[in-house]
Amino acid sequence: MICFVDDLRLEMRAERHAALGDAIRLAIVDQLLLSDRAPVELRQLLEVESNLLAHHLDVLESVGMISRFQSSGDGRRRYVHLIRGSLVDLGLGRRMEPARALFVCTKNSARSQLAAAMWRSVTGAPADSAGTHPADALHVGAVDAARRVGLDLSGATPHPLDQIAELPDLVVTVCDQAHEELAPNANWLHWSIADPVPDGTRAAFDSTVNQLRERITGLVGDSGIAS
Repeated sequence: MICFVDDLRLEMRAERHAALGDAIRLAIVDQLLLSDRAPVELRQLLEVESNLLAHHLDVLESVGMISRFQSSGDGRRRYVHLIRGSLVDLGLGRRMEPARALFVCTKNSARSQLAAAMWRSVTGAPADSAGTHPADALHVGAVDAARRVGLDLSGATPHPLDQIAELPDLVVTVCDQAHEELAPNANWLHWSIADPVPDGTRAAFDSTVNQLRERITGLVGDSGIAS
């Protein structure tokens, strides 16, 4: 029997729906829609044993819904990331109303600054950024990447996290090292985004911008995009 592309796609969708037919796996996807999570964090949030969690992660990975990768901070740690394209046509999604946000990385010289600027542009809501060990100035690559997509970081400067008097309800770490150093509570979100600074190329900074746009629009949905 000839197997057409649409047949393959239908089979793949059926496998993914079957994978999500389990309550624990659906809860894992719900968590990963908002935040990358280490397995230990998923165990705590979902209150499941490590061997059971490993089984459910294996199932989700086998149908192409998640990826697992090594932390760029603590090399002994791994993060689980939802492949958002796998949700196409599944009718799934958790959305958040745009609100004031704080984005945190280590040096506050690239990722968190770009995330805050993108959040303001996409949602129209206020956003700040901070670093656990802030640099003296923004990286020129971040300023240039922001300008290429119509964002202005020319007047931004790095700020230390401990000088922010009141944290908003929405705090997002965009750096593995900062996330692991701070050990935040489960209300914080984490987006594991590679630091473009060591690479230093235009492509690396543009990739960071694209990832942040995808994360933000995925979080707030079309209804949250400022007109």
